[in-house]
Amino acid sequence: MTDIHARLAELGITLPQAAAPVAAYVPTVEANGMLHISGQVSFEDGQLLTGRLGEDRDLEFGVRAARACGLMLLAQIEKAVGLGRVERIVKLGVFVNSAGSFTDQPKVANGASELMQDVFGEAGRHARAAVGVPVLPLGAAVEIDAVVALRA
Repeated sequence: MTDIHARLAELGITLPQAAAPVAAYVPTVEANGMLHISGQVSFEDGQLLTGRLGEDRDLEFGVRAARACGLMLLAQIEKAVGLGRVERIVKLGVFVNSAGSFTDQPKVANGASELMQDVFGEAGRHARAAVGVPVLPLGAAVEIDAVVALRA
């Protein structure tokens, strides 16, 4: 068991099965020491977390959905290259299905950001964008993509 898998166990985290693509793209692309991960939507226990923040979903739900996206990002990393190759989480792009009056996208994004920091420590601290959008694929509440630096 690697240190990162011991850390997941210590945190009580079991990774979901990495989701298959739903359209004409691949889940990950490794290039020049970086792993680019396609947008992952908010699944929890196999159930898609749907809704619009500030309309039919609250901030707490959004944070939970972002964390679920973060777990799926970890699952995609594990499947593609193994979590032990992560040198640093470089950037998360967070898209929040939100009403025009909802302005807490950064707080929603913390659900994934804090997960990365919990799992990887300092190497989990990253650059980030958190934006509100009027709709996401399949009605998902949150979608997150990532760029990860890899060890050789």
